[in-house]
Amino acid sequence: MSDLLLHIENLTTTFTTESGKTTAVDNVSLKLEKGKILGVVGESGSGKSVTSLSAMGLIPSPPGKIENGNIWLRVKGEMRNVVNFTQRQFQAIRGNEIAMIFQEPMTSLNPVYTCGEQVVESILRHDKQLASQSLIVFWAEKLLKTIVNLTIKPVVNVLIIMINVALFVLKLLFVYPIFYRSKGERFSEASKRLVLQPFAGYRTKAEKRAEEKTLELFKKVMLPRPSKIFSSYPHQISGGQKQRVMIAMALSCNPQVLIADEPTTALDVTVQKTILDIIKDLQKEFEMGVVFITHDLAVIAELADEIAVMYKGKIVEQGSVRDVFLKPKHPYTKGLLACRPPLDIRLSELPTRKYFVHENEQGVLVQTSKNIEELIEELKVDESEIKMKHEILYAADPLIRVEGLKTHFPMEKNVFGKPTDFVKAVDDVSFNVYPGETLGLVGESGCGKTTLGRTLLRLVEATGGQVSFGGLDVLNMKKEESRKLRKDVQIIFQDPYSSLNPRMRIGEAIMEPMRVHGICDNDFQRKQEVMELLVRVGLKEEHFDRYPHEFSGGQRQRICIARSIALKPKFVICDESVSALDVSVQADVLNLLNELRNEFGLTYLFISHDLSVVKFMSDRIIVMNKGKIEEVGTADEIYKNPKSLYTQSLIEAIPKGIVA
Repeated sequence: MSDLLLHIENLTTTFTTESGKTTAVDNVSLKLEKGKILGVVGESGSGKSVTSLSAMGLIPSPPGKIENGNIWLRVKGEMRNVVNFTQRQFQAIRGNEIAMIFQEPMTSLNPVYTCGEQVVESILRHDKQLASQSLIVFWAEKLLKTIVNLTIKPVVNVLIIMINVALFVLKLLFVYPIFYRSKGERFSEASKRLVLQPFAGYRTKAEKRAEEKTLELFKKVMLPRPSKIFSSYPHQISGGQKQRVMIAMALSCNPQVLIADEPTTALDVTVQKTILDIIKDLQKEFEMGVVFITHDLAVIAELADEIAVMYKGKIVEQGSVRDVFLKPKHPYTKGLLACRPPLDIRLSELPTRKYFVHENEQGVLVQTSKNIEELIEELKVDESEIKMKHEILYAADPLIRVEGLKTHFPMEKNVFGKPTDFVKAVDDVSFNVYPGETLGLVGESGCGKTTLGRTLLRLVEATGGQVSFGGLDVLNMKKEESRKLRKDVQIIFQDPYSSLNPRMRIGEAIMEPMRVHGICDNDFQRKQEVMELLVRVGLKEEHFDRYPHEFSGGQRQRICIARSIALKPKFVICDESVSALDVSVQADVLNLLNELRNEFGLTYLFISHDLSVVKFMSDRIIVMNKGKIEEVGTADEIYKNPKSLYTQSLIEAIPKGIVA
């Protein structure tokens, strides 16, 4: 028991709302030992994050409250129950004894401070060795120096300011055009740096040591050009880099317990693999205990020693990674394991938890008699079926032809306003899309996938090339022709939370484009049509008058799908439309998209960074990298025989789980 770092014992956490008391965590018990990684798995709303926030003392009270149980944490070598700790006591142990990496780094990092400043602040606040020279000492020193300068040396102070202003003007006029422009530095960046340069050296010893430690941590988490990241703001770096900054911040005070709450959700598979490797390496180096929270069992298999599976606030299964993967006992666990799209075989639909478990009228889980292996065999698609389908698909004329498409964004302009440098988001791309086909578009963030999709819709103007839709020249269409294109070509966006108007009832949100394009004769007919659509996408007629905030992420995405097909389009762009969803909800949405394609004769451009999802959905796949097409082929060809090293790296990064 001496290796025990965290022991959550019979924890029950509730939230009081207008509709009554909700139990988010129900009698949960977990143990974490030194040098071990505990994986906590479950869908959104299962209680994973609330369990971790309870351990961190971050449950908002009210409305939240720990009703029952104990949370034992090793503090200074002694196990202490932190349930009744005050916020001041929690502040003393956060960072030093227990730290957390949150799911969304963009909202966890302060947008008005540089990444380096935020890690330095954490070190100065929590590192005991630097407590004697904290930020308070820094500001006291700075204030004292200002007072001395203003009272004792006013004339000298004015002269210094005048000299600095003169030097700045001279540098701006002569040094900047010659030196900084040659380095490609922007005017705004150079000006800011020149203004702040006289004050750049004013730092206490504690700050200097904290900065050195921050740069060391940035190197440990494999951030490129640590000094550049140190001075960058969160919006200036990628999602994967932001997550690494969060990891560096969490590790800055050498905690013995690290809680990672969905740190890889919605990241590219290659970035995800890097983050997992970093956490694993640092955990071994610092001998930490790690609680890794996710909805993806395949990710947990890459990392954890033990797994706890949560459902509706309870732990339904717990054990070693190998036992849970190879011999799952609970039907809910079996459903989670089956939801991930397989890479080695082709299925007509993804197995979802409905095949293994369902809730009765009392809300109790009832197990079905389905076996995973038998179900996979039932859903398996024969290669001859795929071949026959492709022969029919590609015998037709293309619905969309794209030739030499370019979309460039100006980065730098000269004094006359003429662009001198460009970001080539889409660079000389050519392909065809056939009626009834699902064409997959895969690649890492920043490769140009989304820009390509938006250029096809003319939401972004192309720099060059040709796009034809049904024989019409898309890039040179007139206003009326463009209006018709909007009806025939629709898009399902990545984030179902921001793509719906929060002040508009979902029935009205779906009816709005129908009114614009004259679908049906009146609102009564439109309402009937919308209600049928809601039922078709797995919702209910009574949902018509509800607002977006009353639905889960998966339900909102179904609403977005209903809105996109309400206009009876020919072509739908799915832009990362399942990347933010749980694997089980993702499987339901992917199955729905396939059903709708077959029912309405839709053609999809399916954009994603996850090759396993793209392979399940697609007939052919385009792999994009740095604005260019890396390779094109059928889904099976791309997976079984990738020609490009880049494609191989995408495949290798996919979490495989555990194979018997």
